[in-house]
Amino acid sequence: MSPTINTVKDRILQLCGERNITINKLANLSALPPSSVKNILYGKSRNPKLITIKMICDGLGITLGEFFNTPEFDALEQEVL
Repeated sequence: MSPTINTVKDRILQLCGERNITINKLANLSALPPSSVKNILYGKSRNPKLITIKMICDGLGITLGEFFNTPEFDALEQEVL
């Protein structure tokens, strides 16, 4: 799993933990199938679409800026695919 995708996964899990919600609850709040969220978390989705991340943010009640505004995202190196 790429460092960026791993950081996205960790951020989703962190935000769910802070809100004490399950992955299925997050999917419901985000109007996404649970499989879409699980595919990101378990590495099956190697390049999740920005709109999917936006829907997760909407479900969590945060902006994309708030999602990505962390030291972990700031520290990521450029990836060459």
